[in-house]
Amino acid sequence: MTIEIPGYKKLDLDYLILDYNGTIARDGLIPNDMRGRLRNLAERFKIYVVTADTHGNAKAECGGLPVEIRTFPSADAAHAKKEIVEKLGAGRCICVGNGRNDVLMCRIAGLSVAVMDMEGMYGGLAAEADVCVRSMQEGMDLLMSEKRLIATLRG
Repeated sequence: MTIEIPGYKKLDLDYLILDYNGTIARDGLIPNDMRGRLRNLAERFKIYVVTADTHGNAKAECGGLPVEIRTFPSADAAHAKKEIVEKLGAGRCICVGNGRNDVLMCRIAGLSVAVMDMEGMYGGLAAEADVCVRSMQEGMDLLMSEKRLIATLRG
């Protein structure tokens, strides 16, 4: 997906990197309305779900969804997420998260979205994100609407 944002930058985005808990899942479970959104977004992006798998059920919850799951130990989640984004090409990535361990990946991403939902959002993430949204659903909807992104980010 290519988006020209007047007075800001041109985005050439191929990958959608999603934190799991607090971003697409609530208390370890993906709401049904998020499943449809993920399927729609998979038509535009290759989707990676990155998680320390706090609840131990991310693979089962993502079963049947068009996503690739990357798990890692929680002790170094922030660096693991950043490394995944770097390997894909940070400028080609949209990173979406809500936690402190999402800061590094959001800092280097072509586009970053911070999600404030029921699990909250790390305050420092807002300073690194291009856009902040009120819910995981709003975050996914925003990525399906280029005009909304342009309106939010233009100079």
